Amino acid sequence: MSGARSQSLLWLAQRGSAVVLALCVVVHLSTMIVAVRGGLTAAEILGRTRGSLVWAAFYGVFVLGVAIHAPIGLRAIVAEIRGGHARSIDVAMLAFAMVLARIMGRIFRAAILQSAPPKAKDILRLARSGG
Repeated sequence: MSGARSQSLLWLAQRGSAVVLALCVVVHLSTMIVAVRGGLTAAEILGRTRGSLVWAAFYGVFVLGVAIHAPIGLRAIVAEIRGGHARSIDVAMLAFAMVLARIMGRIFRAAILQSAPPKAKDILRLARSGG
């Protein structure tokens, strides 16, 4: 694939993921504000969202959006600091995207898919360990 074509695809992926993230942030924050103002605690919110296919799909899209958006933006910043793009930056950002998706996926599974509410220390342990 040519350099210009890959840059165009990265630009499209960055902008597309930005749109997805903007929508996800609005839905997430609106939901949290309404829930907290309604008197729900974090444990109660997790209890209501856990096991829901709709919330699992929503937060899965959110995680995927972050895993696409962040590495592309970081790639541009690193390239600007280094004075140009290099294949090593692309490889490093691909690795970063994979690690980010893995960590966020583990947190997602712990928070949405498990049956018992996770504690913060358990989420951090899951994110750091292999499972």
